[in-house]
Amino acid sequence: MDPSAPLISPALRDPTRTVLVTGATGYVGGRLVPRLLAAGWRVRCLARSSRKLEARSWAGLPGVEIVHGDVNDAPRLVQALRGCYAAYYLIHSMETVGPGYAARDRELARAFAHAAEQAQVPRIIYLGGLGELGDNLSEHLSSRREIEACLASGAVPVTVLRAAMIIGSGSASFEILRYLTERLPVMITPRWVATQCQPIAVREVLRYLVECLDTPATLGRTLDIGGPDVLTYHQLIQMMAGALGLRPRLIVPVPLLTPRLSSLWIHLVTPVSYRMARPLADGLRNRVVCRNDDARQMMPGTMLVAREAVDLAVGRLRGLDVETSWTDAGVIAGDPDWAGGKVFVDRRELRIAACPEAVFAAVCKVGGGHGYYAADWLWRVRGLMDRIIGGPGLRRSRRHPERLGYGDALDFWRVTAIDPPHRLRLRAEMKLPGDALLEFEIRAADPLLGAAEAGSSVLVQTARFKPRGLTGLMYWYAVKPLHEYVFRGMTNGIRRAAEKPPFPTP
Repeated sequence: MDPSAPLISPALRDPTRTVLVTGATGYVGGRLVPRLLAAGWRVRCLARSSRKLEARSWAGLPGVEIVHGDVNDAPRLVQALRGCYAAYYLIHSMETVGPGYAARDRELARAFAHAAEQAQVPRIIYLGGLGELGDNLSEHLSSRREIEACLASGAVPVTVLRAAMIIGSGSASFEILRYLTERLPVMITPRWVATQCQPIAVREVLRYLVECLDTPATLGRTLDIGGPDVLTYHQLIQMMAGALGLRPRLIVPVPLLTPRLSSLWIHLVTPVSYRMARPLADGLRNRVVCRNDDARQMMPGTMLVAREAVDLAVGRLRGLDVETSWTDAGVIAGDPDWAGGKVFVDRRELRIAACPEAVFAAVCKVGGGHGYYAADWLWRVRGLMDRIIGGPGLRRSRRHPERLGYGDALDFWRVTAIDPPHRLRLRAEMKLPGDALLEFEIRAADPLLGAAEAGSSVLVQTARFKPRGLTGLMYWYAVKPLHEYVFRGMTNGIRRAAEKPPFPTP
């Protein structure tokens, strides 16, 4: 299937041909939904945070149904599964729960298999991980095997597609490779740099996930999927350097580096957190190559070689055309309970000679490569400190330099409320001894104030911090003197950007 195909076919299939997609807020699930629509399927998305899906370009299309629910909620899950021709299981919790993610994944997979059996779903489709069989699998790959077994524990046939490294703009493994290559002209690496893998372009993964629905021979099968090339990670790093226009990297393998040290290094150099880097780094010791080409025989198609896939992904990044990102997935915590404890507030109000749309556009540019309008060096220092102690820092950046959606990651912030052009709320995900919010509210200036105020807006910027214990109090009073410099500079910068022509019109 051509990835540039329209988001929805002119005529949907039989209305009963509905598929359920879990993990639609994630990297693969967010791309799978529009391709299922293009193939004529109706798609029902199960999401813990349905608002995260509302920001997707395909959310309002005919044939899309968004159901709020959790795999742990058995009655709601069974209800969501009823009437579905197939159910995609694209859930993996290692980033959201950290240590113990494997046990959590087994519990969720068993619950899903039981619910699918109750709802009489004809088949389950699961995207797992490649890796040689045996007792030497990493915890990450072993967890993937256990999920397969848990999903197959019920009466519903399971189709398992096992993929190695997925090459695509925004994928976690691709971002690790890109950042390591960009930032380190000389690399001291563990022995895994010589491990073989068979990377596959994300568009090929999506094609297999869609086409297996119409390929009866895939029912109940476990299929290895990979691209045409078998490469070492050393070769992939040099391939990435070429795609980025960089000189070949000097790579020095050292046998002393453990997965723990490797994951710490990945955490410091790339946007990927230590919790996510550890299982990924541990899995790099396993050779991940297809054992057969059954999938290609059943679902033939022209495939991108690794260099083409890397070039395409880099081009998407440079063209600001990243469809989904690994940062999209995960739980968004609810607003902190501001009652029942001391809350520190820094509130600033500023009148701006621009319409609310212009002010909101300026607010939405904050962070990422654009910076924070003032004191950027302080933000970088804070981001570095956060990385050192295990937080996301500023490396997550953002998917697009100007547009934001609910649930988007923005450096060490997360968008938890957005109402254009009136409101944007960011929740801090940095390491803090408390809960922090940064909120922007915009309203049109009161027209009764006179003609001079016509077309003006009022920007209210509010920072809230609820400390935890004595450490939280000390933190607030330590950074408070900087607020005048940082937050006042930010509001003044937003004003300058909003008042700069051309002005957006309502």
